Amino acid sequence: MNVDSDDGVLRITFDRPGVLNALTTETAATLADTIEDASPEEYHAIVVTGEGDAFSAGGDIEAMAEEPAPPMESYDEVTETFGRVVEAMLECPVPIVAKVNGDAVGAGLAIVALSDIAYAAADATFSCAFVRVGLIPDTGGTFMLPHIVGLRAAKKLAFTGEFFDADRAADLDLINESVPADELDERVADTVDRLGRRPTDVIGLMKQAMHENMARHWDEALDYENLLQVQARSSDSHEEGVSAFLEGRDPEFNE
Repeated sequence: MNVDSDDGVLRITFDRPGVLNALTTETAATLADTIEDASPEEYHAIVVTGEGDAFSAGGDIEAMAEEPAPPMESYDEVTETFGRVVEAMLECPVPIVAKVNGDAVGAGLAIVALSDIAYAAADATFSCAFVRVGLIPDTGGTFMLPHIVGLRAAKKLAFTGEFFDADRAADLDLINESVPADELDERVADTVDRLGRRPTDVIGLMKQAMHENMARHWDEALDYENLLQVQARSSDSHEEGVSAFLEGRDPEFNE
């Protein structure tokens, strides 16, 4: 996995193109570490993509073929690797943008679902392929997929492991938009630039409220929303936004 940064953007690239960027447990642990360390003081966006023709083919099947660990050891391994990726991505206060340059399968699809914004090349294909190797969706798949595409659609995708194109992914809200491959870089760059002009700390609060409130009753959700709004109202970003509005100028967030 390659990690670099510039102009407030953390870029994470899965870099095993020879195996379609299949993910090992080591890669998953590094991904979790990298995202956990990202702060809104340093970055205004994280971009996740793949090298070559694929975003990620999911878990490394060859690694799965090795001698299986005892159940409790296997549980600990999954929890500390792919499980940590879920926690890191959902709790990260910096918005995460998936640039789906090619096929996103299995855990690759789940990472797209965990991202806050996602664009895919029109020729990319997707599959919740876990069932094809006798597994249930992991990396948050059983949690995020029903929330995003709906329970009935999620069941069909998971039970069949069918492949579908980027237009279908957009129709399901798995991605925000399917774009021509030669326009993908520009579309992501435009979004990242727009995020850079917004208050990253407040976006982090929005994300926190939305994720925490997904499972709450409306009255609890409203109370939590109000709590975080009080926090936002006391932020420098709110002060700058109000001042800029009253002075008739563009706000300068993240300065």
